[in-house]
Amino acid sequence: QVQLVESGGDLVQAGGSLRLSCVVYGSTSTYDSMGWYRQAPGMQRELVASMPIGGSDGTPYYSDFVKGRFTISRDNAQNTMYLQMNSLKPEDAAVYYCELWDGVRGFQWGRGTQVTVSS
Repeated sequence: QVQLVESGGDLVQAGGSLRLSCVVYGSTSTYDSMGWYRQAPGMQRELVASMPIGGSDGTPYYSDFVKGRFTISRDNAQNTMYLQMNSLKPEDAAVYYCELWDGVRGFQWGRGTQVTVSS
């Protein structure tokens, strides 16, 4: 059983930047992908960005609403995944969750980190 711990959420002004981190305790080798979701109050949890684990195609996926502004990356040596968020908008405010996924076990989630964007 892996454990995911997010950090880096904060209050930031519109147009500012934040970098979220997700430390993974345990092995990711048996999972298919890892990524970030977010959930605003009263809204469904939505995919922000994800990347495959292993394989030859490591092309990340970004939802349209973050393309060109957010970048997902990982440091395998530190067992850490990042989400660099630039040009933040008030509508980006949400709790951000990191996740691991595979087709058998489904999702493994962290507890989330709060991002607040003031206009």
